[in-house]
This record gives sequence, structure tokens and C-alpha cells, in this order.
Amino acid sequence: MKLPLLAAFLLAFLPTLAQKPKPTENLVQYAKPLVGTAKMGHTFPGATVPFGMVQLSPDTDTLSYEQNGKYNPDVYKYCAGYQYADKTIVGFSHTHFSGTGHSDLGDFLVMPTTGPLQLNPGTADKPQSGYRSAYSHQTEVAEPAYYKVKLEDHNILAEMTATNRVGFHQYTFPQSDQAHIILDMMAGIYNYPDKNVWTFVRVENDSLVTGYRQTNGWARTRTLYFALQFSKPFQQYGHRNYSPKQVYRGFWGRFDQTKNFPELAGEQLRLYFDFQTKANEKIKLKMAISPVSTAGALQNLRAEAPGWDFEQVKRQGQQQWQQELSRVTIQSPKRADKENFYTALYHTFLSPTTYQDTDGQYRGLDQNTHKAEGFTNYSTFSLWDTYRALHPLFNLLQPKRNADMVQSMLAHFNQSAEHMLPVWSHHANENWCMIGYHSVPVIADAIVKGNAPFDANKALDACVTTARQQWYDGIGDYLRLGYVPEDKRGSSVSKTLEYAYDDWCIAQAAQKLGRQDIYQEFSKRAQNWQNVYDKRIGFMRPRLSDGSFRKEFDVLSTHNQGFIEGNAWNYSLYVPQDPAALIQLMGGNSRFVPHLDSLFTMDLPDKFFAETEDITREGIIGNYVHGNEPAHHAAYLYNWTDQPWKTQARVRMILPKMYRPTPDGLGGNDDCGQMSAWYIFSALGFYPVAPASPDYALGSPAIHGATINLENGKTFTISVKNQSDKNVYVKEARLNGQKLTRPFLPHQDIMNGGELTFVMAARP
Repeated sequence: MKLPLLAAFLLAFLPTLAQKPKPTENLVQYAKPLVGTAKMGHTFPGATVPFGMVQLSPDTDTLSYEQNGKYNPDVYKYCAGYQYADKTIVGFSHTHFSGTGHSDLGDFLVMPTTGPLQLNPGTADKPQSGYRSAYSHQTEVAEPAYYKVKLEDHNILAEMTATNRVGFHQYTFPQSDQAHIILDMMAGIYNYPDKNVWTFVRVENDSLVTGYRQTNGWARTRTLYFALQFSKPFQQYGHRNYSPKQVYRGFWGRFDQTKNFPELAGEQLRLYFDFQTKANEKIKLKMAISPVSTAGALQNLRAEAPGWDFEQVKRQGQQQWQQELSRVTIQSPKRADKENFYTALYHTFLSPTTYQDTDGQYRGLDQNTHKAEGFTNYSTFSLWDTYRALHPLFNLLQPKRNADMVQSMLAHFNQSAEHMLPVWSHHANENWCMIGYHSVPVIADAIVKGNAPFDANKALDACVTTARQQWYDGIGDYLRLGYVPEDKRGSSVSKTLEYAYDDWCIAQAAQKLGRQDIYQEFSKRAQNWQNVYDKRIGFMRPRLSDGSFRKEFDVLSTHNQGFIEGNAWNYSLYVPQDPAALIQLMGGNSRFVPHLDSLFTMDLPDKFFAETEDITREGIIGNYVHGNEPAHHAAYLYNWTDQPWKTQARVRMILPKMYRPTPDGLGGNDDCGQMSAWYIFSALGFYPVAPASPDYALGSPAIHGATINLENGKTFTISVKNQSDKNVYVKEARLNGQKLTRPFLPHQDIMNGGELTFVMAARP
């Protein structure tokens, strides 16, 4: 080809080559499941897909919730089953919570072993006394949808991945005539001797086992079914029944049930399956779970993991994570920024969890079988935490899922004997943990932001019915007196403040739907926060039934002062629905701003939270308790004062202190994604101070740019100019070229698509 022709060819085709889209960056590489597994992190490092029902992960100890008839405080470290500092692994169970301060689950623990059979897990100080094994972080790999570790005592490489409802194990054994796989039906998280109500197992053939167990724990009546399939027939099997002796034993005693007997039942069972293995032989197993039946578990197994290609299932799981993480793409020259961001986004997509079979059937709150028609049923609603930022994040990034979650809450309401929306619910149970009725802001936020493909008026009716339940946690006194009295109910100030906010949310939804009578009723109730403000001292304070403020009171203590997971200094700022009124009541800008400053700059000695299990030093900056949710909005309150630039400085100070891509990288419990949702919003440059408001408060973006790929097909771009660690102040913000004159961003402007531009500077 002559040179002029070559030049013409290149000129013709180079534009086409230049326009070819770049390969999508692998975002899965930045998500670190091991972040937050140390200290208060309580996350789990195992294998799961986004919002997966199976969350398959290693458990590193089996401490009992009970010790000498009392609560064992050491068990708190094992809310997720895994502690980074532990040196042994007990086994791999299929259900976990991420970042909670109380726990349950840990179902169907599996452990491969070699050598003489041991059916006791042993103890951390004497690991050789049981089936547990030493391991090293050097051989541990944790990625979204994949976990790998070497079990050193048994010379077994353990790998696992998952689909929504199936945990897929792959164990590479050494040569052994004594290879075992143990199925521990007794193991659990926050376990105690009587937690198992009943377990039942059927050995269907030489490679398929089915069964269920019912437990009585955080969820009072919880039943979960399984189907377990092996890739290789086992040679023999058996079990040991650790159940206490019963007076009535029936006529089963005529059989030797300890070995090769196909139908087993009891409160406390451990099973084993024996194999002979060659060097480097892989034995695979798939554990499917179901809330309904063993038939449902089998159906889930066949629908989601019909074959034995481990790498294919892993690849499909990581493709699901790539798709979900790609809802936001960020720009930053720092790998640590991407690791922080996508680890946080990963955490926000772990729960709520799917809670139905592939055919839509699920166990309801009434313990009957229901079918989700037109929505996916979800469980694991840690609402006292997640209403603040996680569900608002879903309204932005996962609106379809969030609408399904609302419909799951409404199904819960319809099945509730108490006629209540969820408070803290999981696995077909209401566990009544924490305070408030915080399904309300989740539902109201969806209605106000136009994400309500459900009967919004019926949803509002459910909110109103819940809020009028006078028997529930001081609401009767709250309606009669305008506050919850401390001599009747503990945490009374927190309850009053949170009820008032929830009532405001009902009013906003009612206004959106044209329900003026409801709007008027709940707008009035929303003012009740003023009734616990003591003007004399400038703090929220417990009141008694006679109207007086409690005399014994400490504004710094987090124990028995009328607050939950916080103190008066933090909770006195909890009026997210009307910061302007709070500022006026506290004396205006001249008094409020120094008070807010002091939250971040003063010192909170350990003695003020020593008796509060959920508050630890690593989650505190000054007296600002970021590791607990009640103050998550506080840094953004400067936007309602004459010094909004202080919000920008505070946010950029909090981000690197509380979030790092290391095993101890979270300054507190992740609480089912709330801590991580705070990071996502704040790193992008805005935050939902009051869910059910159509506006976000602006902060200071920590990334160099981002694109939000909205579910409606539009994109919202965030451009950050002059970004650096020193340039934490927003000199100017423009929305679609128009300069913003107030530090607020309407939700609808994001959903319409467009561009938000921040120009950063080193000075306010």
C-alpha cells in the first residue's frame, strides 16, 4: 500500500478506533470484604452476591451467649461470627449479619477435616481438641462472591462462592483414608444451649441430604430448610445427638441411629460424612437454603446452581457485583479512594437480604407460606440504622429494589398480629430491637421522592396505624403528654425525638398525597421534640410524668440518661426535620455554632461510655460519636447557619478518620450498611439530612469526579475542580451551569440527569 493510501486509511479509521468505548474498569478488585472485621467492625468476609439470602463465611469461634446464667460480654465480638485476630476457624456457615450490634443466624456450619474423626469444635486455647483448624491471613483471600483459606491443621484448601440462595464449597484435600466433612447443626451465632428448638435431617441418597432447624433467638421462632449435595458419594455417614435426655423417647431406640441411618431428629445434632481422597482431590458441595421447605431448597439448588463448575459460579457472582458496583463510577488518582468507595458500596449492597424461594414463596410473619406477587420479598431490616442513609441511597441507586423492600414491609404489616410495620425484623420475625417506628421514613422517603410503584395511600395508612399504637413503647404517654416520660420508659428523650421525626415524615407523605387531615395531625405531633428541650441548660433532657425535668442528669454520659447509643450533647442536635427551628430555640447562630463546634473539638473521657457496649473509642472524634448513628447528620447542620463552610471541613475530616481500606478500617459497626452509606453520600458531596425531604445538604466531595448511572437510563455527573487533600472548601457549586445560591440539592434534579460541578479551594 502506498503511503498516501495508508494515510487515507488511517484517517478514515482512527476516529472509529478513538470512539470505541474503553473496557469497563474492574470495580470488584477495589471492594474489600475484610474491611471492618476487626474490633467493632462486625462485618463478615465471606462469599455472597448482592442482597443474597446465602452469606457464606468463616466463623472463628463458638462462644456461648450465656455464661454462668448471665450474658457473656465476650460474645459481642462475634456478631458476624468472624474475628480477624482469631487464629483458628471453626467452620463455614451460610447465614450472617453484616455490622450489627446484636446477632443471630450462623446456620448449617460445614467443616472439612482429615485424620481421626472429631465432632467437637474444640476451643481456641486447645484447638487440637476439636475439629477447628489454624489458619493464616497469608493464605486468606476475600473478594466479592469468593473466599479462600488454607486450613493448616488438615492441609485442606477451602474455597467458596455463592448464588443468591446457594453456597458453593470447594475443598482440595490431601491424600487421606480419613477425610471427613462435618455438618454441625448445633453451631450458631449468639448461641446458647437451648437455642435449637429442633433439627431434622434426611439422607436422601449417597450424595444428597435435606433437613431443617428451628431456633429460638433474636428471632423467636425461626425455621430454615436446606438441601446439601456432594459432588462425590460419601462412603459412610453418621451423627452424634447431644440433646438432653427426654423422659419420652418413643420406639426409635430399636434402631442404631448413630451410623448410616437416613432419618435423624433432635435438638442438638452433629453429622459427619466420610471419604477417601487422593492428593489434591477436590470435593465440592452445594448448600441451598429455603424459608419454606426442603422441596423449596432443592428447587433453589437446581435453578441457581445445576452444575459443578465452581469457577463459572464464582465468575457469575463477580459479574453481578460488577454490575451493581457500576451504578457509580468514580475518578481518583488514589487507589485507596477507590478501595474505600467500592468497599463502602459493597457493604451497602449486602442487606436487606432476599427472603423467598425462586418461585416467590416465603415464610411470613404469621409463620404461614405466602407468595410475593409482583415484588421480591426482603428480610433483615435494621431500620433504626438504615432509614438515615441506606434507604435514601437505594432511592437513588436501587429504586426498584427499595420499592420492593417497602412492599416487603407492607406485607409484614398485613401479617402482623400487632398491626405494626417492621421495627427490626429478620427471617419472618419481628425482634423489636431499638426504638422508633422507622419503617415510616423509608416509606415516606419513597413516596416524597416519587419512587412509589405501590399503593401509596395504603402505605400511608400503615404508617398512621403504626404511629397510633398507644401500647407500643410509650406512645400512649407521648400522645397524652407530648413526650415519653423517663419514669415510665427508658431512653425517653431519644424516643420522643425519634417519634417526632417519624411523625414529620408521615406529614410529608400525607401532604404529597393530598391527605390534609393526616398532614395536620402529624405536623402537630412533629413539634413534640420541643417538649424535652430544657432552655435553662440548653440541652434535651429527660422529663418525668409530672412535667418536671429529671434532676440527676449528666450531658456527657451515655448510660441511663434518657438516650440510646448517645448522650445529650449528640442527641440535642437530633431535629433533622427542622434544624432552623432548633437553631433558633438554642439561641441562634451565635450560640448554636460554638455548641456544634464543641461537639467535634471537646474530649469525651472513656468513663462516659464505659458502660455502653455499642460505643467505643475508635468511633469517636471529640464528643462526636460517628460510630453510632444518632449524630450522622450533625456535620451537615452548619448548612442551616451562617457558616456552611464548616460542614465541608468537618466532612473531609471525618472521612479519613473513620474509613480506611484495612481490617480495622471502620470506626464502629457498619450496621447493615448505614455507616457505609454515609461514606458514599459524603464522598460524592451531599447527604440526606432528613429522609422524606426532597433535598440533600451539600458537603465536600472526596473524589475527583463521579458518574451515577441511574436506573431510569439517565446519568448524573459530578465534576470536581481543583481537588486535593488541602482544598476541602467548596468555592462554588453549579448545577447544569447554574450557580447554586443555597447549599442544597433537590433529589429530582439528580434523577433528571445532568451535571453538578464543585470548584474547590483551600480557604472557605
